[in-house]
Amino acid sequence: MSKLGTLGARLHRGEVGYDFVGNRKIWYGISILITITAIVGLAVRGLNMGIEFQGGAVFTTPAKTAASVSQAEKYAEEASGHDAIVQKLGNGSLRIQVAGIDTNKADSVSAELAKDLGVAEKDVTGELVGPSWGEQIANKAWQGLGIFLVLVVIYLAIAFEWRMALAAFVALIHDITITVGIYALVGFEVTPGTVIGLLTILGYSLYDTVVVFDSLKEQTKDITKQTRWTYSEIANRSINSTLVRSINTTVVALLPVAGLLFIGGGFLGAGMLNDISLSLFVGLAAGAYSSIFIATPLVADLKEREPQMKALKKRVLAKRAQAATQGASPNAEVTDEPLDDDREDAAPAVVGPRDQPVSRSRGRGRPSGKRR
Repeated sequence: MSKLGTLGARLHRGEVGYDFVGNRKIWYGISILITITAIVGLAVRGLNMGIEFQGGAVFTTPAKTAASVSQAEKYAEEASGHDAIVQKLGNGSLRIQVAGIDTNKADSVSAELAKDLGVAEKDVTGELVGPSWGEQIANKAWQGLGIFLVLVVIYLAIAFEWRMALAAFVALIHDITITVGIYALVGFEVTPGTVIGLLTILGYSLYDTVVVFDSLKEQTKDITKQTRWTYSEIANRSINSTLVRSINTTVVALLPVAGLLFIGGGFLGAGMLNDISLSLFVGLAAGAYSSIFIATPLVADLKEREPQMKALKKRVLAKRAQAATQGASPNAEVTDEPLDDDREDAAPAVVGPRDQPVSRSRGRGRPSGKRR
């Protein structure tokens, strides 16, 4: 078995682990700091909305245009009076986007671009884009997002409980805010592909959270009938038992997205890939983080406020204190009373076949049987 597989097995059995829930204040502080930074960036810089949302014109030059991207960008801004985005296509032609220009001015801009670029005016094709189409996409996206969040909360409240539904909702809002804030800080253009990527990451983030919640639900059955663990300790065990699975899933999902973002969009210059790949990359990483460091610790915080959980915590701590005063190891005291769902994993007290009865001595050093 590989080292990672061995570590995963040990984490699942509870032999090793990290106290995620115990250090939850650190994770809350980090998330608050990142969220505030994202909100400030969104408020100060705003989003760089694409031409689909602002309206404007798209001009395409002939193949193998001699002008460079920077030169074409300068010509387009001088001709239109607006900021322009220029992309070089695979056949050597240039795609020039000018947002916010008047549709009546598009012909004059096209003629001036052809003159500056040294090509025939008929070879520069123009396409007008109205802002209403982008507004419809944005409105439908917001409606879909709202319906999605409502259905998620209802489902989790039924399948698990309202505290888990609330924690998952907070984690989703956390992921959306960070992703949108990163877009504002980086300045990447927001296109319909960005909206698609943003909606896609919500499903992944929710899946990762539900995996941990399902493990937590199974391990907290009849929790009040034992004095081995508190709810927070079982929640921490649930995180550790699914930790390797979450890491593997996240890494496998991030690798192709990173290829699109850094190789396709960065190294190869396919800038249109950045629209969807950045939202996927940031959202997948934020979703994995929130499911481990935010959602489950938040559930533990909410559950520990219940009177039953408070009473359980007092019993657990009292029993451990009693074991410490009697000279016994607190760890030994904790492990002598497993939960119902852990009894099959517990090691038998006697080495040998499990179905073989154990004989008891009747006297000092004398086996049981008739006295001779």
